[in-house]
Amino acid sequence: MAAAGLVVALGGLLQGLIGFGLALIAVPLIALLDPALLPVPVLIVATAHASMSLAREFGHVDWRGVGWAMLGRLPGTLVGIWIVDALDPKGFGLVVGGSVLGCVLLSITTWRPQPRPKSLVTAGFASGSFGTATSVGGPMVALLYQNQAGPQVRATLAAFFVLGSGASVLGLLAAGQVTAHQLWTGLALIPFLIAGFLLSGPLRRKFDAGGIRTPMLIVAGASAVVLIVRSALL
Repeated sequence: MAAAGLVVALGGLLQGLIGFGLALIAVPLIALLDPALLPVPVLIVATAHASMSLAREFGHVDWRGVGWAMLGRLPGTLVGIWIVDALDPKGFGLVVGGSVLGCVLLSITTWRPQPRPKSLVTAGFASGSFGTATSVGGPMVALLYQNQAGPQVRATLAAFFVLGSGASVLGLLAAGQVTAHQLWTGLALIPFLIAGFLLSGPLRRKFDAGGIRTPMLIVAGASAVVLIVRSALL
């Protein structure tokens, strides 16, 4: 638990700076400790982090974008619940990781995504499916906001995660995919998460001054690689 707490604290710091990335750091370690815990503890701490981030930068939220993304997230959550129950996690993880990595490579070369309704609904659906099944749902929506200012990215993703991760936890509960051990593990990790979140506060402005797009692409690409490697080793 101490090792998991340290990793969650680092993930909370990273997500506090760029708006996502908690799952990138937390999921691989928790998968090594006990794969049966995923995805519930990470979804719980993600919801807690998003709530704090939303309160901190509430005035910068792109609520229109959140609405369109949630329009896709809710049906995507149902698909994610079905995936947890029915599909091979190895093959699915490889597809998710490959898709995200492809988007990152396109962004580096020619793709300049914009948070428009159609793309937001599509990204929301993918985030709901992938996030519910693997806890890695942030890069899909984050990539659409890669050219926006740091405060808007963090606040908008926070609002989306509050609604989306919360919906995923409730959906998994309703489907009987949540155990008491998973819930208690998630709650026990929240103090570590708060420590990382508080540390990100004084660093945000310095981080924003250097531009947020490059760090976002690096973290999204790294999350894809981690998911591919983890899935290949299952």
